[in-house]
Amino acid sequence: MLDLRRLRILHRMAQHGTVAATAESLHLTGPAVSQHLATLEREAGTRLLEKRGRTLTLTPAGRLLVSHAEIILDDLGAAESAMAALSGRGTGTVRLAAFPSAARTLVPSAWAALRDDPAGPVALRLVEHEPDAAVAALLRRNVEVAVVHSYSLLPRKVPTSFEERRLLDDPVLLAVPPSMAAARGLEPDQIVELGDFSTARWLAPKPAESCHEMIQRACGAAGFVPETVAEATDFAVLTALVAAGAGVALVPRLALPEGGAPVSLHPLSRPVTRKVFALTGPGAGRRPDIGRALDALATAASTAAARTA
Repeated sequence: MLDLRRLRILHRMAQHGTVAATAESLHLTGPAVSQHLATLEREAGTRLLEKRGRTLTLTPAGRLLVSHAEIILDDLGAAESAMAALSGRGTGTVRLAAFPSAARTLVPSAWAALRDDPAGPVALRLVEHEPDAAVAALLRRNVEVAVVHSYSLLPRKVPTSFEERRLLDDPVLLAVPPSMAAARGLEPDQIVELGDFSTARWLAPKPAESCHEMIQRACGAAGFVPETVAEATDFAVLTALVAAGAGVALVPRLALPEGGAPVSLHPLSRPVTRKVFALTGPGAGRRPDIGRALDALATAASTAAARTA
C-alpha cells in the first residue's frame, strides 16, 4: 500500500530536486525526507530516484508515480474543498501570490473588504511573485490563489487542472515624454502607430520578464527592433525615466504609479492587452473562504478598471 504522505514528499522532491529543499518546503528534516523516500521505494518495489551530481532525479518509474500522485493530490484538494463548502465554513486564511502591480492595486482593496466583511473575516497572506513563480507556488501548494497575467501577444501556459477566474483586461499604453508628445502634436489619449516610434529610445523591463518579450513582439509586429537604453523591473522606474525624457515605454495601465511623474499616455492602433486572472487548484474555488477571496479580488478589479477607464 502506497502511503499518501510519502507520495506528497515524492511530488515535492520532483519539484525541488534536492532533499534539503524538499525538507525545507515541508518543514521536515533532511534525514526524515530521505527515510520516507526510501520507504516509498520499498513500498513501490522499484527505484524511484537516482543521483546525478548533487541532485536527485526521477527514474522512469518515479516519473510515472509522480504523474499519478498529481492526480491523487488534486482529487484530494477538490474533496477537501467540497467538504468545506458542504459545511458552509466561510472564514479562514487564504494564501495568495500576486504580481507587483496587482499586489499594489487589487490586493489592498480585497484585503480590507475581507477583513471588514459582516459575514466574518477572511485573512489573506500575501507573497509577491511574478507570474511564473506564482504558478510554481500554486503547484507546490504553498498558496491557494495565484494572481497572474498573460499578454495578448504572449499567451501564458498554465496547468490544465487549474481553475481560472478572469479579473480584468488591462490595456497596454505607450508612455511618451510630454516634450516629445508636444513636438509630435499628440493630444492626451490619442491613438498612436507604434511604428512611428521606431527611431525613439526605448525603456523596457529586464529580459527575464514576460513584459520585456511583450515589447519585443509588439515592436516586431510594427516592423522594427527597439533600441533599448534602460532596463528596470519596476514600471514606476520606467515611467519616471519617460517623464525625464529618457525615452518611451509600453506600460500596462494597472502598472502606472499613482501620483507618479507626468507622462503622455496613448492607446495603440493595434491594441495589446494584459489579461489579469486568478488561478486556483482543482475544486478550490468551492471552498467558501477561497470563493470569498476570489469575489473580493473580482470586485477590486472591477473598481480598478472603472477608475482607470
